[in-house]
Amino acid sequence: MFSLNDSLRYWLWSEPTDMRKSFYSLSGLVRSRMGRDPLDGSVYCFINARRDRIKLLHMESGGLVLYSKVLERGTLHVPDHLSGTGCKSMEWRELVLMIEGIVANPDKCYKRIRRVAPVTL
Repeated sequence: MFSLNDSLRYWLWSEPTDMRKSFYSLSGLVRSRMGRDPLDGSVYCFINARRDRIKLLHMESGGLVLYSKVLERGTLHVPDHLSGTGCKSMEWRELVLMIEGIVANPDKCYKRIRRVAPVTL
């Protein structure tokens, strides 16, 4: 069950991540590079170099959960204060805006999906 919400802590690994990594290798990255415990209940976010894929690693009561999204088109926009290198704390709302493709600056537009054909009845 999808159990992410605004009461959790979110951490973004701002360096590009190999999206072939899964539960154990991402947990190792959290421990060795981020200096955090992947079992602490926080959500750890990873983005690839092309910024068209994101993975979220989260420890729930039943075990580790890995959420993944691959964009059909376009890129994920990481807010300026979260870019750079290393582990950055982020807010739930920032994660949602990033995943949904909503940008605070109205001068920028990021295409995500093809135009949906109208349904004829």
